[in-house]
Amino acid sequence: MAQNEWSDPVNYLRHALVGNQFRLYCQPIAALFGSVMYPMGEVLVRLSEEESALLPPGDFLPVLEHYGMMPELDRWVVREALRRLAAGADIKRFSINLSPQTIADAGFPHFFADELEAHGVSADAIVFEIDEHDAASAPSSVRRLCAAVGSLGSSISIDGFGRGQGKLASLALPCVQYVKLHGSLTRYLDTDEASLARILEILRVATDLGVSAIAESVESDEVLARLRAIKVRYAQGFGVCEPQSIDALGELPALRIAERRDYTGAPLVPVQGLLDLTVNSMQGDPSWAG
Repeated sequence: MAQNEWSDPVNYLRHALVGNQFRLYCQPIAALFGSVMYPMGEVLVRLSEEESALLPPGDFLPVLEHYGMMPELDRWVVREALRRLAAGADIKRFSINLSPQTIADAGFPHFFADELEAHGVSADAIVFEIDEHDAASAPSSVRRLCAAVGSLGSSISIDGFGRGQGKLASLALPCVQYVKLHGSLTRYLDTDEASLARILEILRVATDLGVSAIAESVESDEVLARLRAIKVRYAQGFGVCEPQSIDALGELPALRIAERRDYTGAPLVPVQGLLDLTVNSMQGDPSWAG
């Protein structure tokens, strides 16, 4: 923010919300199996001034958190995401991060229900992301929120899982459908056997609970190939697709995922050590038959 705007940051940011000076982006999440390439995408938010001043994304978030304004931003994001879905977004399901302040806001589920009705959008088009740390530190608030939005038909994704010794019990919260594997586990998965062991442990529990895994911070073909070999269902990261303006998702390229679907001559992907297996990354997967 410019120096004069820091003199009254609450007023500045509140005017930014009212004046729609925030911008929504979306990072598509790729399905590694099945026929729909991008079944969902994570909604991201930037302040217009960040773009013009080349500031890092999210510089305004600590200010909003400090002044207890995150519920206002989260509600704005939800409303704008639903507006795009109602207009016919090319990605049919959006994943939206919720702050601890919003999780603790007993009025948020009522707001969400009203906005669903106002926009005529089905609740299953929204997945709410809750950070694993927040799920562990405020279990009663998280459980209440999960039950409330789940009763409307939405689902929950536990974000940032595995950066520490994350509590696997959070995967059993009401309406949890996804777990996002933290980048510290996935980024070097092709060479880090300890990360592989931890992911396999998470996958065993998640599978038993009917929870699907999304790998974050996927930046290389080698990591993507290993994720497919161990049957992680979804991947997100700059190696899959960069964030796009939420209003330009129709321009998404087919990307290299399409090339991987053509398994003719696909290289063998060795998964060594803890998982003693060598597989063809495409062949033998009936879901690719269309």
